[in-house]
Amino acid sequence: MTTPALLPLSGRRIPNLSPGASSFPHHRATLRLSEKFILLLILSAFITLCFGAFFFLPDNSKHKRFDLGLEDVLIPHIEAPKGAKHPGGQVVIHGQGVPGDFLTCEESLRHKIRADHERALQEAKEKLKKSRDELRAEIQTEKSKVVQELKKKDGPKPLPPVPMPKVVGVNDGDPGEPDVKEKRDKIREMMKHAWDSYRQYGWGHNELKPLAKKGHSTNIFGNSQMGATIVDALDTLYMMGLHDEFKDGQEWIEHNLDFSVNAEVSVFEVNIRFIGGLLAAYYLSGQEVFKVKAVQLAEKLLPAFNTPTGIPWAMVNLKSGVGRNWGWASAGSSILAEFGTLHMEFVHLTYLTGNPAYYQKVMHIRKLLAKMDRPNGLYPNYLNPRTGRWGQHHTSVGGLGDSFYEYLLKAWLMSDRTDTEARKTYDDAIEAIERHLIRKSNGGLTFIGEWKNGHLERKMGHLTCFAGGMFALGADGSPDDKAGHYLQLGAEIAHTCHESYDRTVLKLGPEAFKFDSGLEAVAVRQNEKYYILRPEVIETYWYMWRFTHDPKYRQWGWEAAQAIDKYCRVSGGFSGVKDVYSSNPTYDDVQQIVCHVGFKTAPDDLMPLESWVFNTEAHPLPVLRLANITLPGSQAQR
Repeated sequence: MTTPALLPLSGRRIPNLSPGASSFPHHRATLRLSEKFILLLILSAFITLCFGAFFFLPDNSKHKRFDLGLEDVLIPHIEAPKGAKHPGGQVVIHGQGVPGDFLTCEESLRHKIRADHERALQEAKEKLKKSRDELRAEIQTEKSKVVQELKKKDGPKPLPPVPMPKVVGVNDGDPGEPDVKEKRDKIREMMKHAWDSYRQYGWGHNELKPLAKKGHSTNIFGNSQMGATIVDALDTLYMMGLHDEFKDGQEWIEHNLDFSVNAEVSVFEVNIRFIGGLLAAYYLSGQEVFKVKAVQLAEKLLPAFNTPTGIPWAMVNLKSGVGRNWGWASAGSSILAEFGTLHMEFVHLTYLTGNPAYYQKVMHIRKLLAKMDRPNGLYPNYLNPRTGRWGQHHTSVGGLGDSFYEYLLKAWLMSDRTDTEARKTYDDAIEAIERHLIRKSNGGLTFIGEWKNGHLERKMGHLTCFAGGMFALGADGSPDDKAGHYLQLGAEIAHTCHESYDRTVLKLGPEAFKFDSGLEAVAVRQNEKYYILRPEVIETYWYMWRFTHDPKYRQWGWEAAQAIDKYCRVSGGFSGVKDVYSSNPTYDDVQQIVCHVGFKTAPDDLMPLESWVFNTEAHPLPVLRLANITLPGSQAQR
């Protein structure tokens, strides 16, 4: 799913046309003299032409004159002596070598132009006396002035004051139990090791190569150094009480995070990581800089929606606004999980800015999908933004589809359960998924397969494991009194995903695992045996702990954290591994941005689910309790 990197253009060589190498310096000197000579010739010709025009043009005073009264506009620097009047089409020139003389407007204009030309010629002569380095320095100074003026002109507009949602449960208090406190401190130490390594070896880069001990970036962020790890880690640092580290991150963002770069980025990834991370940091800390930066970036993403259907492109250039889709996507399509995972952040953007555009963009996507036919009630993963037609009929609750369903449920929760349209859409989608994709293996493991052109592939991805937590989160409010059913379904998915971990040597789960040919919850292909610090299984454990308080979920989470610390930890951070079934695994040398394992030891009063909703990158956004407020651009009272 990655695209090959573009090779830099090779530098063009200028051939040396002189017969010998020793003559090359003379050639450069000659070139400099000829440039000056040509410039003088051009200036001389231009001035001669101007003077010739003055002497050969007809005398306008002989023709009928139309006094337009524009003297003060065209020649604002000419002032009459105190008490003098402009006598019928004439102006008084004072202090320019003709004291007290009366000149016609045309004559005064000629006089001014002649003086300007003489001054320009003198300036050109002075310029030609300067060295190339001096000229470059002057040009750079002028460019800097222009940039500063543009920044002042196009600077961020002040945002309207809005009431801050009530923020509760943001401090990690004393867990009370010594065993839990010890585990919590260990996980905080793991987080600090990851952060300190990045701070030392990859500061400002998007990610870290912990073995090579240098910065790293993937194509989802283009060729830019946008400090993705810094933005993505801020809320975790804050909640863990690592306030010095949080302050370091804030200072970098204030002084270095710039979105006016010529970089092509993933709209989806930038939204969930950057906008989600910045908004979460703002709500947690109250620091205005995070809100301002989130809005600046969001404005850069809006051009991606300029398609015939309003379905956004997968990628957009932050500088030019030009968008396109991934080359590997079916028939030039946009991806369901990408354009369907914008709602939470965009609703908050409209709330904070008063700009209805963000809310309208995501609601348009919802309305468009509601009108479309869905095969077997399922949403295919591909939709063409030009034609509005589905691409390949491939449905997945894992990669390409996953967070679309998650955001339907969370849109309802974030609206304080008033967005009933989102809830109904979620319920209908889950009903179709349960009917066509969820099965039990011969060994009794519940799994979620993938639907491909009418055929169920009995394979489940690590990404799909988030669904256990989603089913538990959506159990309350389910239609037909199915709350117990969906809580149980969440528990079964959690169990299956735990088995995928438990059946490996490293006790870490593979990227994908199958349920056929006598093999269950085990990866078959070599390219599916890797683990890249994915958090979806741990996420499901956390939700199941919150809703059931069954201690096994805390234990499973702790076992996963121990395995990460044992097999993924290196001196320069944490690295993914290429084969979880090998006792001597090879590292992939990439520290993925942040693995949010810290909540496994957190008490229920930290980030209570009645007040917070986590986006798909685990950034907490507050529930908007807008009982008597209408979001700009919305029709229904919220």
